Amino acid sequence: MQTGQPSLTALGAARLRAAHQVLDHASILADPLALRILGDDIAVPLDHARAHTSGPRLRWFIAARSRITEDALNVAVNAGTIQLVVLGAGLDTLAYRTPLAGRLRMFEVDHPATQQRKRQMLSDAAIDMPDTLRFVPIDFERETLAEVLRTAGFNAAERSFFSWLGVVPYLTEPAIFSTLGFIAQLEGGAEVTFDYVNPAASIAPAARVAHQALADRVAAAGERIQSYFDTAPLCAKMTEAGFRRVDDIGPAEIATRFFPEAEWSAPARGGHVMHGSTI
Repeated sequence: MQTGQPSLTALGAARLRAAHQVLDHASILADPLALRILGDDIAVPLDHARAHTSGPRLRWFIAARSRITEDALNVAVNAGTIQLVVLGAGLDTLAYRTPLAGRLRMFEVDHPATQQRKRQMLSDAAIDMPDTLRFVPIDFERETLAEVLRTAGFNAAERSFFSWLGVVPYLTEPAIFSTLGFIAQLEGGAEVTFDYVNPAASIAPAARVAHQALADRVAAAGERIQSYFDTAPLCAKMTEAGFRRVDDIGPAEIATRFFPEAEWSAPARGGHVMHGSTI
């Protein structure tokens, strides 16, 4: 992202979540704050979604990754999780609409410029911040997650859930595995969900054009994709880091679970959602 500027990819994802509420009738993810945080001007999100070179599949994927995460969080809280950390929160609205807010201590971790812009947008939209939520500014490439969370009141001895959506592809591998290593070693036990993409060479030729178009577009916005992962080696590295359970939800499974039936036989392309647990 541009130095001192809020994330443009976070804004793009927020627009697609808002468009999903209207164009898809919230068929995958019900987010009543998705449009409100953007200012209730539906024309901009709809124009953005309709002009998107990836078509509706990216919009559906962004909704699906949040749905997978929120379903996993519900299960985790019922099993004893009491802390939620949203890494690279962007304009995500989970903390402001979840019925679990009273049962969780919540931390939104993000770049200071993006957080500052979000605070203003929340204020403009009259969206209240839960008493249990803390904003935690960080530069993922230069500061340690352990340090900034500890300062904010995070307790490593208590069971935690980490949502890390729309971030991993834009980080370097050392930064990614440093964060995963920290999560895996938390003494209270933890779970994490994040999304990632496979290298172009490992996906079907029919899907590579859209794959490259997305990479070109985010690079033009100053947020170049830095990390791609083949699935099997990534799962192995997570196991080595200390995750006892590693579940990868790939493009075909996501399409079958969430996309319209007409898309089930389309070429397998798009992101994966990874769910790792040390418990």
